[in-house]
Amino acid sequence: MSEAMLSKVRKLLAQAEDPACTPAEAAAFTAKATELIARYGVDRALLAVHDPTTDPVGDRVLDVVAPYARDKVGLLAAVAEPLRCRCVRRRQGNGFALHLFGFASDLERVDLLFTSLLVQAAHGLAATPVPEDDHPAAFRRSWLAGFAEVIGGRLWAAETAAASESGTPSVALVLADRSDRVQRRLSAEYPRLRTAPPRRLGGTGFGSGAEAGQGANLGGRDLTGRSAADRRLGR
Repeated sequence: MSEAMLSKVRKLLAQAEDPACTPAEAAAFTAKATELIARYGVDRALLAVHDPTTDPVGDRVLDVVAPYARDKVGLLAAVAEPLRCRCVRRRQGNGFALHLFGFASDLERVDLLFTSLLVQAAHGLAATPVPEDDHPAAFRRSWLAGFAEVIGGRLWAAETAAASESGTPSVALVLADRSDRVQRRLSAEYPRLRTAPPRRLGGTGFGSGAEAGQGANLGGRDLTGRSAADRRLGR
């Protein structure tokens, strides 16, 4: 990511993370940052077609620690998959080590966005009261599940929009090939990988978490063609 673009995205995400920022303002800043991140991902993919050395397939390990380490892993997976990265969860102490696979530019995008969304989720959890008849930990786990599910959907939408707006007919084939190459890299490293069974969550916070994920919405335009971020930023 160019230094200028990286600086702009970091500034937008820092504004979204500010506890003094209203939910609507945080949504606007996050939407604009994600729009730039998605557009950048397509640009880097097309550039690498002509010069593969600019964006090699790689991997990195992220540590995800307690509290709610498994739920944070779910958020990371919700970010990684739309951005064409894959992750393998490994137990480590009281948390997990997440082995991420992807192209260098996509790994950078995942790391940047996941770090910001963790902060935003923490603010959202702190501002959401736990119902008296629910267990706090169960409520927060289900809240994070709802948050992650909506964020994942929004990211898929942003990535799809960036690809369709690129003006390059072959971009879908380029992105599909990149996804296949990432999967081959993961399979070579973990040839006997098993899929974990789905979790059963008993808390009642899923709806509140989904609403918070929707509040950090990652796209959308009004009838004038302006995104929510552009409207909030006065553009």
